Amino acid sequence: MNEHEEPVPVTVIGLGAMGKALAAAFLAAGHPTTVWNRSAGKADSLVADGAIQAATITEAVTASPIVVVCLLDYPVLHEILEPVGDTLAGRALVNLTNGTPDQARETAGWATGRGADYLDGGIMAVPPMIGRPEARVLYSGSRPVFDQYEGTLNRLGTARYVGADHGLASLYDLALLSAMYGQFAGASHALALVRTEKADLTEFASSLLAPWLTATTVALPLLAEQNDTGTQAGEESASPPDMQAVAIANIVTASNAQNVDKALLSHLFVPLRDLIGRPAHDRDLAGMVDLIKKPQE
Repeated sequence: MNEHEEPVPVTVIGLGAMGKALAAAFLAAGHPTTVWNRSAGKADSLVADGAIQAATITEAVTASPIVVVCLLDYPVLHEILEPVGDTLAGRALVNLTNGTPDQARETAGWATGRGADYLDGGIMAVPPMIGRPEARVLYSGSRPVFDQYEGTLNRLGTARYVGADHGLASLYDLALLSAMYGQFAGASHALALVRTEKADLTEFASSLLAPWLTATTVALPLLAEQNDTGTQAGEESASPPDMQAVAIANIVTASNAQNVDKALLSHLFVPLRDLIGRPAHDRDLAGMVDLIKKPQE
């Protein structure tokens, strides 16, 4: 959106914590914002800030050229929108509901079949981050919709288009969440180990754990490059799986001794064991990416 253009009217459907944050960001940026939620009371604070509360879902959809949906899941989305599907014709439907790539593609087919331009999205932020540049929202699907409303979408956080396949934003969203949950699981295990000795957890986390995890992320682009090109890391940068297996075995042993559940890490033994048995050119931790992929049936 050009700075001289009038803010585009927007409708936000779904006023959970994230939906309310989205609507608030549009309001703060000066967009005429219509809101709707099955529990009408959730709109009160937004109405006090200038939002228009639609009395019906039909009124909400027809109020704006762009309809942003953020609901609990896709079944709820279809339950709400299918009865008024015909009112979506000629509008941009931007779905920020968390789901799977297949759900995104199926919903894209449903929406385009009713004359809507569909854009699927994945929000890489928590509600308090919405409206700030460090919030990232991934979009896939209709490029014309993204190009037309990019300025409006940037009001929610940095908008990034990842491809025409409607399922890509959802796939990237879940992949990034997988990495986050994995990291937090490992960090939780680390804190549990340290806590058994009544150490200062805050000091350990701030001075050792956070810097260590930050430093290790520099290896991620190399990990991806090795898998893209099929190359092996050089001797100076390789992480031999037999060495990693020893380290994980020691973590498990120490966890048992400290009365900490070992389940978060012991599952890594199987792919490491398989990796150790592979030819030398695959004997690097990057090889685990292929090992954990299920074979095609």
